[in-house]
Amino acid sequence: MAIGVWISLIAYFVLMIAIGLYAMRTSTATSEDYMLGGRTLSPQVAALSAGASDMSGWLLLGLPGAMFVSGLGSAWIGIGLFVGAFFNWLLVAPRLREQTVHYGNAITIPAFLANRFPTRALSLRTVSAIVIVVFFSVYTASGLVAGGKLFESAFSGVIDIGGLSDYATGVILTLGVVLVYTVVGGFLAVSMTDFVQGCIMMLALVIMPAVVLFGEGGGGFSQAQQTLNQVDPTLLSWTDGLTIIGWLSAVTWGLGYFGQPHIIVRFMAIRSVKDVPTARNIGMTWMFISLVGAISVGIFGRAYAIRNGLEVQDPETIFIILSNLLFHPLITGFLYAALLAAIMSTISSQLLVASSSLTEDFYRLFLRKEASEKETVTIGRLSVVAVGLVAAIIASNPDSQVLGLVSNAWAGFGAAFGPLILLSLMWSRTNGAGAIAGMVVGALTVIVWIALGFSSSFLGGPGVYEIIPGFIASFLAIVVVSRMTSDAGEYRQITR
Repeated sequence: MAIGVWISLIAYFVLMIAIGLYAMRTSTATSEDYMLGGRTLSPQVAALSAGASDMSGWLLLGLPGAMFVSGLGSAWIGIGLFVGAFFNWLLVAPRLREQTVHYGNAITIPAFLANRFPTRALSLRTVSAIVIVVFFSVYTASGLVAGGKLFESAFSGVIDIGGLSDYATGVILTLGVVLVYTVVGGFLAVSMTDFVQGCIMMLALVIMPAVVLFGEGGGGFSQAQQTLNQVDPTLLSWTDGLTIIGWLSAVTWGLGYFGQPHIIVRFMAIRSVKDVPTARNIGMTWMFISLVGAISVGIFGRAYAIRNGLEVQDPETIFIILSNLLFHPLITGFLYAALLAAIMSTISSQLLVASSSLTEDFYRLFLRKEASEKETVTIGRLSVVAVGLVAAIIASNPDSQVLGLVSNAWAGFGAAFGPLILLSLMWSRTNGAGAIAGMVVGALTVIVWIALGFSSSFLGGPGVYEIIPGFIASFLAIVVVSRMTSDAGEYRQITR
């Protein structure tokens, strides 16, 4: 491995840890500081933090891999995500920022739901915290799988830790660096590193497609188009071979945004409601550029691989392969850092949200109601480590697919929390009984749908993405149960 690659990577690791140390000195004195950054995020940091924590290694591994295999038909996932993210900023962000303060200054999603529906507070906090910890363990594992694949593909045989495989070494090192700055600096460190990581990711996704197309061996758009048409004309079609069910399964990824705790918690932490439109514009611009770049890496990377006789055993590693082939070692190191940035930004956010639920919604609720702020921060740090270790165990299988793990966790959160967040913010008739019913029905529907294999094949046809039945079932459960029951004494005021 060239020295230039290591220089870039070491500089990146040092920067992340330095940000964590800075955040420790400025924003870890109280539980609100450690878990929500004191609600002081600027619109720029909030926007890129939400985007970077959202996209994960999926942006540089999963999506390019899907494009590499299936062509433009897989781009509908990105389109659905873009639309979903826009409406998340438009509908959820301003209301959640205002209402989490209005309802008892809640610093976690379970606490907000408990304060919003006080007659069912204990049940809501318990159930929602369980859903968060379970699904985030899987979601965090997807990031560690991506880290393992990076080291397995790019650093084979370079680092030897006790005879472990390159994949296992990658999982351990990825988790180790994330734990350092997350445990030390909390939410502010995670958000600030997300901002830096988001910038690195976007720049990498501008550089890579440009070099693949117009660098040595590229040939430009026309040559790429000709190459792909010769192999399979459907690769450049948005619709060929795409069924209605397949299209719905792709675009409905956007529904998941409304229920992703690690994303919407950024809305709770933004400086003020007035900053939301600015943050939305910054965030959507970043997302558009990044998605176009990721789609281009996959589709044009396929053309480059065919034209130059590259053997790509795992399509999800096309970004890694091209980084190593086409660039000076210093730039290659930067591109590897971009991939690590995508992975680490999401892992750190997920670990912190899961830790917040374990601390606020289990430890403080059942074990130590009078825990001091210092004790709470300590328990939060220990919880980060615990969830990280569980995720590492789940990620121990090197054959795991990043996109598959992400899709399962994304659907679980989207179905369990998406309809509930929307209705609790916007429909005054929502009550605690309906909230519990929606959360349980949504999560169970996703789990059962996956267990029965319906996401792979449904009624003899193509599979249906589990978020579709999960989201619909959850929404109906909330509306029906809320209309059939009455919880006296609940808050009814819905503010803008």
